[in-house]
Amino acid sequence: MKKTTIMSLGAREVLDSRGNPTLSARIQLHSGAVGRASVPSGASTGTHEALELRDGDPKRYLGRGVLRAVSNVNNVIAPQVLGLDARRQKDLDKKLIQLDGTPSKNNLGANAILSVSMAAACASAGAVKLPLYDYLGRSESYLLPVPLINILNGGSHADNNLDIQEFMIAPVGASTFSDAIRMSAEVFHNLKKTLKSKGYSTSVGDEGGFAPNLGSDEEALQLILESVQKAGYRPGQDIYLALDVAATELYSEESYVFKKSDGSKRTAEAMIQFYQTLVSRYPILSIEDGLAEDDWRGWKNLTATISGAIPQSRKYIPRYAGLELTKFVIWTAPDEKVDDFYFFMDEVNVITDLFETRFDGEDLADPDTLNNLWQQGSK
Repeated sequence: MKKTTIMSLGAREVLDSRGNPTLSARIQLHSGAVGRASVPSGASTGTHEALELRDGDPKRYLGRGVLRAVSNVNNVIAPQVLGLDARRQKDLDKKLIQLDGTPSKNNLGANAILSVSMAAACASAGAVKLPLYDYLGRSESYLLPVPLINILNGGSHADNNLDIQEFMIAPVGASTFSDAIRMSAEVFHNLKKTLKSKGYSTSVGDEGGFAPNLGSDEEALQLILESVQKAGYRPGQDIYLALDVAATELYSEESYVFKKSDGSKRTAEAMIQFYQTLVSRYPILSIEDGLAEDDWRGWKNLTATISGAIPQSRKYIPRYAGLELTKFVIWTAPDEKVDDFYFFMDEVNVITDLFETRFDGEDLADPDTLNNLWQQGSK
């Protein structure tokens, strides 16, 4: 029997950082190696994401319990995967998808399936004594990205009057990851002082960023820049700004409604003009989900307009490939374009889905493809 043979699989209900139930799966291999994985979901979810199976029982966790998904792992999935080789990730994931039998994972739940897929990868990495990133990377070259630190919340993450969901900082001037965290913490604490000095609330939102009521979304950027300077850093050199607009949450009947602030409605063109103004005034490096997930024409115009408007001095920053306009591009139409993209595991269902995703006809799982894409972005 191989040391990576799956000997046991079990799941349980746990709580995520918001106090909501989620699923945690545990796999043990013949070697004794153990892998665990939990699958919390975000406050904002797209319509194309696979089904997160919840119980719907109002007497438990306001209907958000996941005991059905736990049962599916323990009683449906486990008997079918015991004895399989966890290192054969593609075969395992194929088995999980077949067991469910639906495109959106309506039967077993994407949370049940993904937790098992991820736990198997973690266990396999442990069995061969490799860190997970090394085991999955298939390459000797790694690059730890600059973190985007969410320090001021709005949108679905806070009960305030800000429509943009996340205001973040990107400490691109840091020489190490630990320095990046230290710089961000210093800005965070200076932001608290800045808010307090102006009489604003310093309570926090869903994801730990401050959540004051402000005069506008733009004032949030001004307050953050002030805090960056108070911390002793140079905006646009040491630290850049980033936004997660979560614009799908604003989208209604082909308009973007700023319902938390002034109730105004904007077209995609007006949203693009809004971003152009912000980019011209502030050192913004990244705009995530700037338009609704299915506003393809708007995305194409946004990419063409904003990317072309970025000054050359900001176009290529170390460890960053210009201004990101991120979107979940598995759903991108053939004639549409975004600058960059990333994946949430809860959107791709199983690990194999990630490695079989293709970008401009190239396999992302191929190290040469990844290396070439990085070189193109960092020239």
